[in-house]
Amino acid sequence: MLLKTYGQDLRLQQTRHIVECLRQKGLIIYPTDTVYAVGTALSNIQSLDKLAQIKLHGKKDLSYTLLCRDISDLSRYTTPLGNSLFRFMKSHVPGPFTFVLNANNEVPRLFQGKKKTIGIRIPDHPVVQQILEAFGEPLLSTSLDAPEDEPEYLTDPELIHERYNKHVDLVIDGGMGKIQYSTVLDCTGEEITLIRQGIGIL
Repeated sequence: MLLKTYGQDLRLQQTRHIVECLRQKGLIIYPTDTVYAVGTALSNIQSLDKLAQIKLHGKKDLSYTLLCRDISDLSRYTTPLGNSLFRFMKSHVPGPFTFVLNANNEVPRLFQGKKKTIGIRIPDHPVVQQILEAFGEPLLSTSLDAPEDEPEYLTDPELIHERYNKHVDLVIDGGMGKIQYSTVLDCTGEEITLIRQGIGIL
């Protein structure tokens, strides 16, 4: 199903439909402040295989990010942040950054393994912010991929729906997306290091 927003905020009925889809363990594709992403409720950890199939990677090779509403959500999934790291992150969110942080004991339990780090995103996009606000928990998310010679499959929601509608429950049309990915920063050590340069500029 393709849900159109016509470049506006989600209507109440649309928001309710998305939240119900997530509560029923559905997979959704949605706009972010970078490329479109695919995700599901964090409690729907059983969908890791489906997400992996969409990305055409093996389950072990696929990196997942938690999309959070704001920085206050982090304490549920990460070890305590130092004051300097907290100030740095607060000055860069919401925005096109993924922060790799040390995970607390909750994350290995969720992922049924020994995952010691977790990627955190607080996206600056009204549609996904509305979803996170209404749903009340982070989304387990991964960016869509597309061949380099077919970037329209990252940006055009009509084509995204055409390509993925058999694999997900809902595609949210938030208008044309961007082609750049987020900037990924490793925040697990004493110094913040760049993993991937994306659209976010420090």
